Amino acid sequence: MAKQVGISPSSVQRIWRSHRLQPHRLRQFKLSNYPAFAEKLHDLVGLYVDPPKHAIVLSVDEKSQIQALDRTQPGLPIKPGKAGTMTHDFKGNGTTTLFAALNVLGGAVIGRNMQRYRHPEFIRFLNEIERTVPAGKMIHAIVDNYATHKHPKVKAWLARHSRWVLHFTPTSCSWANAVGGFFAKLTRRRLKRGVFRSVFDLQYVTNAYVRENNNDPKPFKWTADPDKIIAAVNRWHQVLDSLH
Repeated sequence: MAKQVGISPSSVQRIWRSHRLQPHRLRQFKLSNYPAFAEKLHDLVGLYVDPPKHAIVLSVDEKSQIQALDRTQPGLPIKPGKAGTMTHDFKGNGTTTLFAALNVLGGAVIGRNMQRYRHPEFIRFLNEIERTVPAGKMIHAIVDNYATHKHPKVKAWLARHSRWVLHFTPTSCSWANAVGGFFAKLTRRRLKRGVFRSVFDLQYVTNAYVRENNNDPKPFKWTADPDKIIAAVNRWHQVLDSLH
């Protein structure tokens, strides 16, 4: 830009700063087009901030296709004045899928690794939750709109287990599912810099992190005002509509 306009690069940077422009940065977004977005969001927030009595609220999702990555060369540890090192390339040693259910009130996680991500595996995980949650409690499970969660055999399983109620997040709203925060911490604290020579090593680490979380669980707290979120989404829809 400095070359095109005929001024110094520092002048361009000074003008950008004065107008709070950051052309080198790019933020990604995806607005939900779900018809009942506001209704669904209020339903989810209601479960988070005022859960039903004699019930447990679970945020359920899957972290699919986690790769067991082994670096091609050993990394060097952190030293005074120097960051740790890790090769940019890797060897893949297989994948696993972590099914997880976060207890919103207590913070504990029910987790299970499986090789695939289909409706049979999802039903197996539902059976595990069914065995874990004490009898006499209703189970309100928050899930996304993935087809696996709506498979006819899943619906038949739910029909046989009357204490279950599924609450679906609006499309393009993975941020509304609380267990996503658990997955983000798992990635940041255990997977991002991990070296895994086999799927077994990867599963051992993920299972160990679930146990660590459950030794000191933190309840999930929803703090955002749903009305402000809805208003912001409506404003962005108006902006996008004006561009077409």
